[in-house]
Amino acid sequence: MSRLLAIVALLTAVTACSTGQTYNPNADEQITVGKVQKEIRIGMAGGQVAEVLGSPNIVSTDENRNEVWIYDKISTQYVRADVSAGILAIGGGSDVIGGTGVSGSQSSGASSQRTLTVVIKFDDAGLVRDFAYHTSRF
Repeated sequence: MSRLLAIVALLTAVTACSTGQTYNPNADEQITVGKVQKEIRIGMAGGQVAEVLGSPNIVSTDENRNEVWIYDKISTQYVRADVSAGILAIGGGSDVIGGTGVSGSQSSGASSQRTLTVVIKFDDAGLVRDFAYHTSRF
């Protein structure tokens, strides 16, 4: 009898929760403002810039026909939480077990975006003559 009561007590208070998060804090961290500030210097060769930042998204020329490299990165982070719960109540006579159950689930999420644009201008010799960056988060 005590075994049956233990089972009934356990099943009466069953609640299951699970949270699935898809947030990855290291996503798109190859190019950062800090990396640009620390690594990019006036007078660097294009090959050195490519080693630090990788290939640019856009290669163009300025009014003097010198190369301009543009790195334009957009990162979207999405966090999602799923919660489900259930309660099962069992009761009855000496040999009869009957029960009722209640369950439900809820899901919520949030997203944010981050942008980083880096513009690197080269001189006639193919060396960095100027660079600028802009970042935003919303």
